Amino acid sequence: MSNKKLRNFVLTLHRYIGLAVGLIAILVGLTGSLIVFQREINEFQLHQQFGTILPKGDAYGNPKWERLSLEVILDIVKAAYVKQSEMALQRVYLPTKPDDLFNVVISIPSNDWVEVYVNPYTGSILGDSLHPNAVQHFIQIVYELHTSLKLGNLGLQILGIVGLVMSIVVITGIILWPGWRNLISGFKIKWNAHPKRLNFDLHKVSGITTAIFLLLTFFTGFAWNLGYVDPVIRAITFSPSLPELISVAIAGQPPLPLSQQVKTAQLALPDGALRSIDLTTDPKAPLRLRLKLPQEREEYGKSNVYLDQYSGQVLRVDNSLKASLGDKILNSFEPLHYGIFGGLLTRILYVFVGLAPLILFITGFIMWWYRKRKQKDDLQLVR
Repeated sequence: MSNKKLRNFVLTLHRYIGLAVGLIAILVGLTGSLIVFQREINEFQLHQQFGTILPKGDAYGNPKWERLSLEVILDIVKAAYVKQSEMALQRVYLPTKPDDLFNVVISIPSNDWVEVYVNPYTGSILGDSLHPNAVQHFIQIVYELHTSLKLGNLGLQILGIVGLVMSIVVITGIILWPGWRNLISGFKIKWNAHPKRLNFDLHKVSGITTAIFLLLTFFTGFAWNLGYVDPVIRAITFSPSLPELISVAIAGQPPLPLSQQVKTAQLALPDGALRSIDLTTDPKAPLRLRLKLPQEREEYGKSNVYLDQYSGQVLRVDNSLKASLGDKILNSFEPLHYGIFGGLLTRILYVFVGLAPLILFITGFIMWWYRKRKQKDDLQLVR
């Protein structure tokens, strides 16, 4: 195949795949821009809704910065919300600052899950995600559109496929970029040129300047939603899959208290700050405690300690700094997808990266329309 034919083939792939999935890519990009700072928006809204979280005072009115135990918090939530056997405590996020809330996640069949917000000092339930205010409801819809198109598992599959084909669109766009022949012209926009040329310049410059970031976000979305990438990465990096862990029930003995398990986990990973605990009703499942090391950028960390529910034995410690190459690559997907790898600067950048699919689709559509109109005019001349 000649270079010209190969280029025409790549151009055809780029053009028609982009047009076919462009509208979904726009939706994903715009919603992604809106949720880059979702955590900060949620925190602001919660504090606006519930006011400042203050500690209890002692007999003399002095603040006592002592939170209630995990067991007490979970018992309060369980008594208020877990009314049916199908409902269960699923996860608890611990406060990271003095004025933070406990966030307890409950699995509910009719609603998938619900978050309950609890004052860490008084144990009073302040609210839940079943009754969000207007802003929270809007952010929740945006998040569901971004992650699953509000279509559940079907939406996850669709977006996984879109992530794959959009990765192909980005790669073919990089190949087609005219800057490979002339670097300066590849980044130049002729603002006073004919609209057709100006449109082309906007397409090529906005495409190449956002290409790597778009590729990272679309590819990681594909990897998460369809799950084919994990075994491939482990295979090519010679990183073994992590073994299944099991708790061994002890006759007549309930699971150990969470406070005791937390102490064990923190001894196993002393530099880590506890961020969340995955709760379970399965007697064979291990207890997973997620901790954040000082070097980790992710809000909740990427290190885990797995414990036997009954004996408290440490089944495995996943220190993200000592992980295998395959695990380090897989752990990098989250910061690469959400733009947190470079701190605040890259997160702001990702707000604008989310606008790129809209710009590229509009300019790409106009280029296709010009081409179709030219073909129609040529056909009329022939007739």
